[in-house]
Amino acid sequence: MNTPNTDTSVFSALRIVLVETSHPGNIGAAARAMKTMGFSDLVLVNPRFPDAVSQEEAIAFASSALDVLSGARIVGSIDEALEGCRFAAAVTSRLREFSPPILTARALACQLAATPGRPTALVFGNERYGLPNEIVEKCNALINIPANPDYSSLNLAQAVQVLTYECRMALLGDKLPDTDIGFRGELATIADIEGVFAHFEEALTRIEFLNPHTPKKMMPRLRRLFARAGLEVEEVNILRGIARQILLKTGR
Repeated sequence: MNTPNTDTSVFSALRIVLVETSHPGNIGAAARAMKTMGFSDLVLVNPRFPDAVSQEEAIAFASSALDVLSGARIVGSIDEALEGCRFAAAVTSRLREFSPPILTARALACQLAATPGRPTALVFGNERYGLPNEIVEKCNALINIPANPDYSSLNLAQAVQVLTYECRMALLGDKLPDTDIGFRGELATIADIEGVFAHFEEALTRIEFLNPHTPKKMMPRLRRLFARAGLEVEEVNILRGIARQILLKTGR
């Protein structure tokens, strides 16, 4: 599969920081979420298991993102984790009385895209306890994912996926990647569409579906349908083939 041509240095400006993660599987799944969105800078602050990145569960959940997992740095404090960063956002489901400014995930992503060279960290807390206030206070912003209020619990890796997806889309500028998913043919020209329109009008008149003396709104509506469809050359050929067969079968 082809991948979009992107400046990898832009993607390397985002750092994912996981604080006191309990389950190695969540670290592996977070690494996988990062890699699918093109990010690779992963820092672990005091994970429960010092060898978390080499644990079997982490490796299993990382799947094909073992490069991100094995490249993760393990540090002993949030200060070490944020070293070199110019902006940090704490991701938490719990709003604080005294917290930094609150941003949506999309607003943070747009900010990242607007300043692509600025090293930025997204800080995620422990699966059970989240982030302590003293770490939140070290961040420049707080991000709360507006999940279903009746069940707002997000798995750690799911939260990482949401944030990295938003950042990727902002950095790409909502451009469709050049992939092999789905066939996109050559768009038909105006002349092509006019030709199939005239061909269909002739065929519909031949089978008496259309009265050429009182066409009313039928043909303008058909023209609008063709315009909305964004016809490709191959599709025009199919439609003209249908019209041709109608005319052949009803020839007089």
